[in-house]
Amino acid sequence: MFNRFITVFRRVAHHKTRLKPEGEQEIQRLGHRSYVGGSWEEIGTLQFDFLVRQGLKPSDCLLDIACGSLRGGVHFINFLDVGNYLGIDKENELVALGIEKELGKEMYEEKRPEFVVSDKFEFEKFSKKPRLSIAQSLFTHLTPADMGLCFEKLEAIVDAGHIFFATFLEGDSSANLNTSHSLVGFHYSREEMIGFGSNRGWKATYIGDWNHPRNQMMMKYERA
Repeated sequence: MFNRFITVFRRVAHHKTRLKPEGEQEIQRLGHRSYVGGSWEEIGTLQFDFLVRQGLKPSDCLLDIACGSLRGGVHFINFLDVGNYLGIDKENELVALGIEKELGKEMYEEKRPEFVVSDKFEFEKFSKKPRLSIAQSLFTHLTPADMGLCFEKLEAIVDAGHIFFATFLEGDSSANLNTSHSLVGFHYSREEMIGFGSNRGWKATYIGDWNHPRNQMMMKYERA
């Protein structure tokens, strides 16, 4: 047990020494597409196709949690009725570049998506209640405490039956950092991911493989 603890401690300590900075400067250095992980067309289309298969309709209001620079957002905004896309992210620069470089002024003015910049999941700032939510590659960067805050704040603004899809990296969580980080991958077991939702009153279902190129698994959470 002691040797395992020392090994994990050293792995985490080594990881911390080589962490990249987060935020605007790094976004400018890497570019708005690379900062969110690249594979721009592939993962953007993958998200869209997945939600359409799950029943997403143009008349639905969709909340895109950690929308970033709109890798999935450009597809959702184009598909949804006017005003039905809600995007939230902690990085203002990512959202601004997504609107400017990817969505464009014409589509922005035509579809009137709503955006909130917040690192505290301030979903209450939106003018609508979403029927569906997605967090693609968000829980892959969060501690359990921050995931708990996401569930808590989402629960407060949605109706019963709300469906929330979230991806995660399946694996051993013992070497995760104790602070969320946008550029570090956090792993969790299937059982942990089920518990994060069910312990807060959400019905949790493991979907698993959905053809993500980096092997992120999919969870489904339903508001009771």
